[in-house]
Amino acid sequence: MSKNQNKGFTKEEELLLQDFSRNVSTKSSALFYGNALIVSTIPIWLFWRIHMIDISSSVVPFAVVTALSTYLLAIAYRNTKFTLKHKIAVKREEAVTRELGKKLAEDKKMSKKEKDERILWKKNEVADFEATTFSIFYNNALFLTIVIVVSFYVLRSITPTINYIVSIGSTAGLLALWSTGKH
Repeated sequence: MSKNQNKGFTKEEELLLQDFSRNVSTKSSALFYGNALIVSTIPIWLFWRIHMIDISSSVVPFAVVTALSTYLLAIAYRNTKFTLKHKIAVKREEAVTRELGKKLAEDKKMSKKEKDERILWKKNEVADFEATTFSIFYNNALFLTIVIVVSFYVLRSITPTINYIVSIGSTAGLLALWSTGKH
């Protein structure tokens, strides 16, 4: 008896469950961490040029906070993507079904079940792409906006190094926390 039979799921059902799980593909994970690293390093320039922090004397705080911020932003991306994917799939279902229905209508050899599976696969692919791109855009915009407000207005009287640590760390932490809530 195979693993699938013990659980009671067919391969198609496992693929469908995988499409709606919280786990992301290696490609998405690399995309999330790459974007998070870039966005996490942008504030270094702000603090170097505007707050006049000496980069050479602040390498350790910059490295630690950037690593932490990268990790927390990647979590926020993943959580936001998970929350949005199903909503986007529902909204795009009709358009994807109509588009693929026209393309697949000419193929008389294909069964109705296979056509439905292709439509479902395409709907999930579209939803995954849109949820990924929106999650990155939304979290990046929110992160940079909050960092600017916190570092230039809320914490402006604190020493620049402490300002950097608190503003970047707290903003990334808040985004990771907010992404776990319901949207």
